[in-house]
Amino acid sequence: MARVKRGNVARKRRNKILRLAKGFQGSNGNLFRTANQRVMKALCNAYRDRRRRKRDFRRLWIARINAAARLNGLTYSRLIGGLKKANIKINRKMLAQMAVVDPKSFSSITTAAK
Repeated sequence: MARVKRGNVARKRRNKILRLAKGFQGSNGNLFRTANQRVMKALCNAYRDRRRRKRDFRRLWIARINAAARLNGLTYSRLIGGLKKANIKINRKMLAQMAVVDPKSFSSITTAAK
């Protein structure tokens, strides 16, 4: 069986990993073995956190809406239920933005939801 020389392919593979690990602390960005481990971990975290970011923002919006709704004499669940009954279609992101930036229009929405 003939000998396989992997010089080009192996170097390209290693350089690809080292490029991804650029900027990592210490030897995690320079040595291939540790860089490979760190890159695999980083890619796993990135995949997981792209999904987690959506949850985190939704939680933040709900917390803001709840705080603003309580200032207007409602709870979050009553506000959302009232908006559904009043057929006011506005998403949580916009509601949270209104609660922070424009409290007067938010209070008018809460009166419609009551």
